[in-house]
Amino acid sequence: MPIFGTTILSFIPTWSTDGGRYAIEKTAEYGFDMLEIILPASLDFNPKTTRKLLEKHDITGRCTLNLPPDCHIPFHPEQAIRIIKSALDKVAEMDGDFLGGVLHSAIGTFTGNPCTLDEKVILLQVFEDVAKYAGQRNITIALEPINRYESYVFTAADEVLDMIEHLDQPNIGLHLDTFHMNIEESNFYDPIIRAGNNLKHIHITESDRGMIGEGNVHWDDFFKALATINYQEPLVLENFSSQITALVGPTSLWRPSKYNSEDLAKGSLLFMREMVDKWYNKSLNRIKVTI
Repeated sequence: MPIFGTTILSFIPTWSTDGGRYAIEKTAEYGFDMLEIILPASLDFNPKTTRKLLEKHDITGRCTLNLPPDCHIPFHPEQAIRIIKSALDKVAEMDGDFLGGVLHSAIGTFTGNPCTLDEKVILLQVFEDVAKYAGQRNITIALEPINRYESYVFTAADEVLDMIEHLDQPNIGLHLDTFHMNIEESNFYDPIIRAGNNLKHIHITESDRGMIGEGNVHWDDFFKALATINYQEPLVLENFSSQITALVGPTSLWRPSKYNSEDLAKGSLLFMREMVDKWYNKSLNRIKVTI
């Protein structure tokens, strides 16, 4: 079965020592198995202390990183390589094996044109370099395509998968997010089927970033595809409540949320568990009938 996780954004807007402790405690209290730690661009993060806190509360942790503007790969490839490698060092210090996130571009940085061939060559060079660096530390890198209003570099699963196939590096994969899929993909089934074992991490979020199951995401198609490829990696909740006021601006929560952060997290986790039980049991039953 997949691992049920949530991001720090269910509890705090950005990582800090005290905030991180609170997020870890709440992750365990609400019944999640894993916390996704979004690393700050400063990389002010203590891996060893964090690992001990995770172990104390009997949950696991995974790290992600979103590139800051001064590390936008098409403009600043050397700076991007440095920050990604530094983040990988943090993951290794935490005894982790994964780094995901928007690693391909800075959110909100545009040229006004589609990604050019020259820019794609730079991206290939950067990820060949950092994938080898990660491989030496037994870490998998997974890139998250995001919607056209936030990036022009990788906006759909196919674009990341094409690069993965071109690079032929065993430790580079795809990180999907259902919010962005709802905008950019023609459906929720085919991208997952094509990704197969290359799918390493998923953000679970509704079309309006609210309670899972109350929006426009086609959850049956989505979970049917996951069961078909026997996805066993984390399903990570990433929805937001305006109760956490520091998230209002960065996540464009211009209307008050229907739920507080605790009800949003617990209700969404329940929905995720129900969908996994439904579709993975169906898949198992199909296998039994075939045998």
